[in-house]
Amino acid sequence: MNLIEAVIVAVVEGLTEYLPVSSTAHMIFTSSWLGNQEDTYVKMFQVSIQFGAILSIVVMYWRKFFDFNHYKFYIKLALAVLPALVLGYLFDDLIESVLERPVPIAIVMILGGVILLFIDKLFTKHTVEDEKSVSIKSAVAIGFWQCLAMMPGVSRSAASIIGGMQQGLKRTTAAEFSFFLAVPTMLAVTVYSVFVKDWTYMGSEMKGLEMITYSPDNLKMFIVGNIVAFVVALIAVKSFVGFLNKHGFKPFGYYRIIVGILILLAFR
Repeated sequence: MNLIEAVIVAVVEGLTEYLPVSSTAHMIFTSSWLGNQEDTYVKMFQVSIQFGAILSIVVMYWRKFFDFNHYKFYIKLALAVLPALVLGYLFDDLIESVLERPVPIAIVMILGGVILLFIDKLFTKHTVEDEKSVSIKSAVAIGFWQCLAMMPGVSRSAASIIGGMQQGLKRTTAAEFSFFLAVPTMLAVTVYSVFVKDWTYMGSEMKGLEMITYSPDNLKMFIVGNIVAFVVALIAVKSFVGFLNKHGFKPFGYYRIIVGILILLAFR
């Protein structure tokens, strides 16, 4: 992977991370199109640039994240992220094996798209208007919904937003809670991939950090990738909430179906 390819992947990550279209699937297909998906550094890079996307949410909602007077906010996020941390650790190898198979991911994209076509009509009763009204029980339930996204193609954003609506959150509130929940979830995944997980790179077992600092080019791609993901995600999130409030999930459903079919045709 070169710097231009790293920027392309980072743009895809920033655009899709918080949309209900599966950023993982989009990055995998983008890297496959670029011809470097089998590169171990690329796989680690796809996870590590989530850090930039995380920062975009923290910056955009900084008053919420640094309002230490409302400690229940942190408790809700901590409890909601636990299911994903436990199940993600247990099934890490299985998830990684699926990442190398475009066809099942494309099928999940299509099925998820069909669900999004009807989701607005399925959950019409909204009793929770803002994040402060989300109960701890509902937060944990949304955390379990988020676990559906362990299957690449599902979309963490879609799963957690739908989970929020199932728990009575209005559409925009569910989206914002999904953003908040993404921060500890993605931070944990990034830390695990960079500092804990062992990768096979250049014939040796390395931590992600060792791969990043292996060469000046790797380090440059990591830094630039996170900056690009941060800027693009900031723009995407600002646009998404307004679009979702006006148009609902149906456009994303059609998009997923079309992309899934195109991928099936490309990798048949």
